[in-house]
Amino acid sequence: MSSEAIANSFENRQMNRNEFDCFADEYYTLHTNNINLTGETPNYFAEYKVRDICTQVGNARRSSANLRILDFGSGVGSSIPFCRQYFPSCYIVCADVSRRSLEIAKSRFGQLASYVLFEGGTLPLRSDAFDIALAACVFHHIPPAEHIGLLQEIRRVLSKKSGRLYLYEHNPLNPLTARAVRTCEFDRNAILIPSWRMRARLRKAGYAKVSVRYRVFFPRSVAFLRFLELRMPYLPLGAQYCLEGLAAAADDSS
Repeated sequence: MSSEAIANSFENRQMNRNEFDCFADEYYTLHTNNINLTGETPNYFAEYKVRDICTQVGNARRSSANLRILDFGSGVGSSIPFCRQYFPSCYIVCADVSRRSLEIAKSRFGQLASYVLFEGGTLPLRSDAFDIALAACVFHHIPPAEHIGLLQEIRRVLSKKSGRLYLYEHNPLNPLTARAVRTCEFDRNAILIPSWRMRARLRKAGYAKVSVRYRVFFPRSVAFLRFLELRMPYLPLGAQYCLEGLAAAADDSS
């Protein structure tokens, strides 16, 4: 990477950090107003993702006393209580570029998690340390040129035996999602990413058995239909999608 590219990358990270520091104190209110057409609160979507992961990992790992979870781009810590609910014995590390967001998360949830400021480049975490990494609607805020490097860095800290990344993103094929992002103040610099493009980036970053599932099909007004969602994972009209990838090298995962 050239010195100019490094400088630009640093400038982009500083911009994101400053933006999210500014929005941190009013994040919940802004997010609530932005998603009011769904009839749900931000907590609903935070729980949705953690519950979805819980369904995927199975009973044995769910109850493991040594399960270690990295919440990459954790923001104000909305996932923490749900990680505790669905993975009662887990150890959680929240990593974010926004110091103010981490301060708010710590004030809300204290010792339920550990909090790490990510200043770009290398995560200040040891290699091969986590069983699960969650990235919940984070990458559309990150310049695309940085995606593969960050995915490789997340893969570095995941266990090469059993580590899995669960990456959730907004689906640009869903018109309501596209509208919500377009009108959201803290998404003003966001670049929505098609699932196939993000899937290719995970593969290029070394993840194995990368799969995609579409999620969040029905607003609260038709919540009685939500039981159908787990039967619709390949219908590319959900408001969000989840990519799952193994940290093991592709030729080690067979």
